Amino acid sequence: MSQNKPDPDGHRGLVVNTASVAAFEGQVGQAAYSASKGGIVGMTLPIARDLAPLGIRVVTIAPGLFFTPLLAGLPERVRNFLGQQVPFPSRLGHPAEYAHLVQALAENPMINGEVVRLDGALRMQP
Repeated sequence: MSQNKPDPDGHRGLVVNTASVAAFEGQVGQAAYSASKGGIVGMTLPIARDLAPLGIRVVTIAPGLFFTPLLAGLPERVRNFLGQQVPFPSRLGHPAEYAHLVQALAENPMINGEVVRLDGALRMQP
């Protein structure tokens, strides 16, 4: 990426990492998972600073409950229950919504070194 031809402002690329809301409110029995996602969150700003001289931005998305292949394997009633835990919209997130955020981040060159929650205001219970 550092070898990309820079645009007129010097931008050469964007790294988008994925963490989880568990980085901020890990649940009982999820210490290792929460710690691993917290590590991604914690490295976002330092890596953005390290890569800034090269014109490379770094951001992290921390999604909440999304309709993924893992959740697709759950019974519909369980998926519906999980979706109802999300304040608004009260449903699981759609992959297209994640993709839309990636596009918005790519299009806005001032977003750098940030973690963006994509969770419908969900806060996980212990």
